[in-house]
This record gives sequence, structure tokens and C-alpha cells, in this order.
Amino acid sequence: MWGLLHQALGLYRDNPRATDHLRHQLARLEQPLRIAFAGPWRSGKSTLLNAIMGEEVAPVQGADGSDVFTWYEDGAEPRATAYSTSQPPQELTMARSATGMRVDLSWRVGELRDIVVQWPTRALRQVTLIDTPAVSGADEPGRVPVMDRVLRDADAVLYLTRDGRGTDLRVLESSRESAVGQAPPVNVILVLSRVDETGGGRIDGLLTARQLARRQYRDPRANALCVNVVACSGSIGLAGRTLGESDFAALATLARVPRPELEAHLLSADRFVRGELPVRLDAEVRAALLDRLGLFGVRLATTLVRTGFDSRVKLSAELIRRSGLTELRESVNRFFIDRRVMLKARSALAAVETLLRAEPGRGTGELLGSVEQILAGAHEFRELRLLAALRNTRLGFDAELAAEAQRLIGGDGVGLAARLGVEHEATVQRLWEVAAEAQWRWRDRAEDPLLRLAQRRGAQVVVRSCEGMLAELAEGGR
Repeated sequence: MWGLLHQALGLYRDNPRATDHLRHQLARLEQPLRIAFAGPWRSGKSTLLNAIMGEEVAPVQGADGSDVFTWYEDGAEPRATAYSTSQPPQELTMARSATGMRVDLSWRVGELRDIVVQWPTRALRQVTLIDTPAVSGADEPGRVPVMDRVLRDADAVLYLTRDGRGTDLRVLESSRESAVGQAPPVNVILVLSRVDETGGGRIDGLLTARQLARRQYRDPRANALCVNVVACSGSIGLAGRTLGESDFAALATLARVPRPELEAHLLSADRFVRGELPVRLDAEVRAALLDRLGLFGVRLATTLVRTGFDSRVKLSAELIRRSGLTELRESVNRFFIDRRVMLKARSALAAVETLLRAEPGRGTGELLGSVEQILAGAHEFRELRLLAALRNTRLGFDAELAAEAQRLIGGDGVGLAARLGVEHEATVQRLWEVAAEAQWRWRDRAEDPLLRLAQRRGAQVVVRSCEGMLAELAEGGR
């Protein structure tokens, strides 16, 4: 990747704007992975970002927010800087509010472009999170669509949607016009958000949403646009991560009310806040619970308290689990963070391809061929193409073989233990034995003339992955 970028720098050495752009791409290779939260209006982007960070930091309030991208990166102390189209960067005054972080802004509409927030938290050690404007189905003439910038500036995307259909899929399909865009959709996870609203507020609504996500994952149209589909309630996950002792005490008090009687008070927000409960709980406390959890969350939390989650720690952990946040974080780690080197290389490839097509000249055709060769030949990309084929069962492997192939090429994690399906404490000798046996078995399949050509080629990719693991073990043993 470095070589391709330096080749492009040589090609555009007399073009200051292009060379600045390419140097920026070189610098990005050394920076943390960029993950953008994108989706339509009221899809819950900021809430989910807060849930992943474990703190109520987003959204930045007070901004005209129509086109503002807010970047959250690790820093020694809280700090916010605004960047505009016409003024120098401006340090912003930050303050905590009841709903998150508030900054003082005095910008004219359309001037503010980015806010960079530095925040000291472990969640930002390896990644930069980007809160983006709402994505609409049809952008105004003359404007750069939000998704164009999301895909240009981010290495990976969590695309939030209520049902994963219609306009949301069309938005993602529109991003697959380039050679890089037509490669396997390894940089997008589709998130069915606000799933606490699924199922009419029933306690099993989150389970229903997870079932919907699994069906959506098997849908060929959605499968072609993302690497995974996960159902997640950001509000329930955030409530679980930030649940305090006072919150638990209030919920425990409510849990003492017989369920049929409490349900009558949870039919509407007004009835819950203003109604006469048989237990003493101030209206301000009820309003705070409602703001944090919503009616569904209060109903779920009180049910959990009654069924044995009778401490703040237990209730917090169960809310996080049921929200889908744990599954989402595992997917982010597996598909994004573990593959951050490849995803950043993919971003650089996309940037070079875009530049070459936008400003063609002498030598650009040859460099475009190099981009396509990297996409076709790099083993990491071949693994990802095979993962996509295994997910939609195009190859025809039986379920057991498909699961083994997926594991060996990194579908369950890119570490040696995860690929080989052994315990993390396994010795080097054990890892070597399992990898060598897998290589032998899959080489037999790659050379079996009775198998279809696509299956033999898929097996060749698995063999190459096993060879890579054996080489890594040999290198580590020296």
C-alpha cells in the first residue's frame, strides 16, 4: 500500500492539491481506525455512540448540526475544537449538561464543518468514532451526499436503520460504483437500531429484533452490502453501562408494585410520571428514569429485578446483554478492529482510485491496473471474498465445512487461536499441529478433481491462510 501511494505521489508531483491528498492518506495508515455512525434521522446514532463509549458524551449540543461531522478521539483531557469552511480552528468551551456534553457555538448556518472532541477513555484507544449528519434518500442538488463523505473519511461504517429495507439499502447500494466499492462489503455492519420499539413494547421485543437481524443477514440483497447484521438498542445498552445505585434503587422500588398494577402506569409517559403509584417515588425521579430507559426499558428493568437481577451490577450486565450491545461490540472487534490494517489499506486504495479516475493523465491507467491487481491478488481481500461467498452458501460446501473454512480464514477472529479453534493458552506445538492438519485436509480438497472449480478455488484460499499461520508460528519460534 505504501508503494502504491508513493507511486501516485510521483505521478501527481506537480499537482499540490493531489499530493496533499495523498500525503493525508499516508498519514491515515498510521492513525487509529475511523468508524462512522451513519443512518437516517432519529435512527439513534448518537445514543449508540454513547453506549459504545460508556459515557453520555454525544451529541455535541448547540451546533446547527445539519452538516456537521463530530469526531471523537482519545485525548489526555476533554477538549473540543471547531473547524469551519471560512475561519481558523476555534477552541470551544465545554460543559456537562443533563443530557450530555454542551459546547458554546456562534457560527452562521453552513459554516461549521467539523467538531473534533478529545475525550480520555479506553474506548477510543484504537479507534476514532465519527457522529455524522442524518442520511436522506435524496440529497439536494449541488450538495455532496452525506454518505459520500462518510465513505471517504471513514474506514468502517455502522449503518443504523429501523428495518434494513427500502431507502437504507438503496443508500448503501449507491456506494458500490468503484472497483473498490464492488469488492466484498467488508467495511459495513448493518445495525437494526431502536429495537426496543419492536414488538409493540413487549418484553420479548429484543429477542424478536435479534431474530429479524438473523433473517435480514440471510437476505441476499442485505448480505451483498454488509459484513454482518446486528440488532441493538442503544438506549438500553447505554442505560446498562451508566446505571447508578440511585437508578437501581428507584427501579427496585417500582419492582415491588405488582406487575399488572405497574403495567397500567406504563401505558404512557404522562401516566407514569404523573400517576399515583402505590410506592413513594418522586415525579422527578420517574421522569429521569423515563428519560434514561424509556417506557420499554422501565418495564424490562423492573421485570428483571423481580426475576433475580437484584443488584445494580447484575441488572446492569443483563441490560447490556439484552440490548445487543455486547454482540455489536464483538462484531466491531472481529470485523473492524481485528482487521484494521486491511480496512485502512482499503481506504487508501479507494482514495487513490478516486483520484486517478477524477484526474486522469499519463500513467494513471497503469496505476489503476495496479489498484485492481491488489484487490484481486492480496490474500486478505481473497479471504474476505471467500467469507462473502460462504455467507450466502454460493460455494455449496456443507454446513460443517463452511463453518471450518470461515473460522480458518478469520471469520471468527483473526488471531491464531480463533482461526484454529483452540484455547487461547494453547502451546505453539499444539497450534502448529492443528494448522498443519488443516492445511493437509484443505489441500486435498483444493486438488480434488471431483469438486466444482469454485470449491477448489475456495479451498486454495483456505490452504493459503493455513500456510500463513504456519509461517507466523515458524517466525515466532526463531
